[in-house]
Amino acid sequence: MRLDKYLKISRIIKRRSVAKEVADKGRIQVNGKLAKSSTDIKIGDVVRIQFGNKILEVKVLELHESTKKEDAAGMYETLSETRVENKLN
Repeated sequence: MRLDKYLKISRIIKRRSVAKEVADKGRIQVNGKLAKSSTDIKIGDVVRIQFGNKILEVKVLELHESTKKEDAAGMYETLSETRVENKLN
């Protein structure tokens, strides 16, 4: 499954266009490598996403096409969620 589609279906990011934009700006890594929106996601992959001052790291547990809210909950496991402080000189 494509990275941008996975992020939308799992509800990590609400819209696929936003997921594509975030990936294209170099803010997503899959298994430690910079990822594009078309990167193929597999079960067991670790996805790291930088949202402004927050970094979210999740492990892919399931892949399915369902867009139901109940199904989205079990698609990933949150490994870490950290805030990055802006340091101004």
